[in-house]
Amino acid sequence: MIDHGQSGQGNDGQPTAHPEVGHGFAETERAGSLRNISRRAVLRTTAAAAVGFSVSQVPPLRSAAALVRRGRPALTHGVQAGDAFAGYATLWSRADRTSRLVAEISTDPSFKKVRHVRGPIVGAISDFTGELRLSGLPSGREFYYRIRAVDIHDPRLTSAPLVGRFRSGVTDRRPIRFIWSGDIAGQGWGVNPDLGGFRIAPAMLAANADFFLSSGDNVYSDRAVQQQVTLPDGRVWHNLVTEEKSQVAVTLDQFRGQFKYNMLADNWREFLANTAVVAQWDDHEVLNNWYPGEVLYGRAGYPDGTPVDRLAARARRAFHEYLPIAPISPDRFGRVYRKLSYGPLLDVFILDMRSHKDPNTSNLETVDDGGVLGAEQTRWLLRELKRSKAVWKVIANDLPLGLVVPDTTEGKPNQEAISNGNPGAPLGRELALAEILSELKCAGIRNHVWLTADVHYTAAHHYHPDRAVYQDFDPFWEFVSGPLNAGGFGPSPLDATFGAEAVFLAPPPRQNVSPLEGGQYFGQVDIDPSRGQLTVTLKNVDGAALFTQTLDPARR
Repeated sequence: MIDHGQSGQGNDGQPTAHPEVGHGFAETERAGSLRNISRRAVLRTTAAAAVGFSVSQVPPLRSAAALVRRGRPALTHGVQAGDAFAGYATLWSRADRTSRLVAEISTDPSFKKVRHVRGPIVGAISDFTGELRLSGLPSGREFYYRIRAVDIHDPRLTSAPLVGRFRSGVTDRRPIRFIWSGDIAGQGWGVNPDLGGFRIAPAMLAANADFFLSSGDNVYSDRAVQQQVTLPDGRVWHNLVTEEKSQVAVTLDQFRGQFKYNMLADNWREFLANTAVVAQWDDHEVLNNWYPGEVLYGRAGYPDGTPVDRLAARARRAFHEYLPIAPISPDRFGRVYRKLSYGPLLDVFILDMRSHKDPNTSNLETVDDGGVLGAEQTRWLLRELKRSKAVWKVIANDLPLGLVVPDTTEGKPNQEAISNGNPGAPLGRELALAEILSELKCAGIRNHVWLTADVHYTAAHHYHPDRAVYQDFDPFWEFVSGPLNAGGFGPSPLDATFGAEAVFLAPPPRQNVSPLEGGQYFGQVDIDPSRGQLTVTLKNVDGAALFTQTLDPARR
């Protein structure tokens, strides 16, 4: 993260406060349609792309021979844009040495007209990662950017540029499309060079979404990969293997290595360079089914007595270093819940259901101890939902609401998610959900849709009080989609407390099915500005539509 031009974090692994680096942006020329431009051409970093590049206070380049003699920086893991909403966006890249990140921004893919952004000096404290903040972006425009690393001692020495694009968040009434999924490189299914990296990435890129909601488990820090795995049908799955990905993550550098590993996937770097990401986290960024205060015993790869809080601090630091996240969370404890607004049609509420989670028990407690969101995040969510003027309120929940997700890591029949499998009145974490749903009904907030991943299959769940034991809420939908590149599992049973019904589900044919065999999914959301309808489409690994549900906005 950036602090007065320098990336850095506090001693406890939390990101330090940092001001915006980017400046207001106003362009008058019209952006070319993305559909008329090759995305691969956008990514291509040729010598021609470097010609004419200039940054304020950066002298012209010397000859190529001089650069070779002196050596110049390089960008190592692609480029990303993130949290592109309401005139703002965050750009990201990583250099191979201490240097300054600089960028050119344009609505023209040929970069005939550009704005220069002087970014932070990146160094070892942030593993040479850094972010550039943009503000004042017009609504719903295609932006093209190229980032370079500049030597801090000799600004004539610069890296070759890496090029990307993103669509700025809409602030007026126009069509919106975004996609979501989660769970990347899990259960031993990693970056497969035979598939260009992740099999699902081309279909996600083809969706041409305004942004990608990454619904947690962006990495699997608790699972190593092997070079090859023989599938039941005799085919062989191949993984790229790195030092960090050959063991579970315990040190800060090992957690950083999980994010570096995913960006070895060529088609994933291409996707991230063309689609703004909205990142959420769950458990595998740290450890399967972890909760604050947990101490590990008998867990393979971890020394007995390892405090999970120490691992979580390192994982959180790597998460912030390697994902472009706007510094807008109101939380004082370092959780990453936040609201992103997209004009009069959509507000997105990104929850953190992991960082305040209580221990996994049978989940039958009779008193609400705030064990999923915590009191402060719950108050924030209800307050912001009531303030929202958007037609649709999409709530990104990294744990599913009505699915029963058991946790047997401690040898007991504990519960990992919100539901407990008891079909009676709300107990345990269900008490917090009941409070939220009742508050929404009381406030007349009807158009809330919940999106999640986590359980490694895709489904559409409808919740209705007429089917429920607890009935003080209005009907709503929850859609599940994932994994992106991990083992396929499921289905999980539904709890009857809130009247959940599986209107559609597509589980894999067996447990831990590989991406080569299918069982990988993502969801797509389209909002029609003329009718205000929200349409959810659940798609398979090749982008084929499996299920579609169109929702009409309810009036207060």
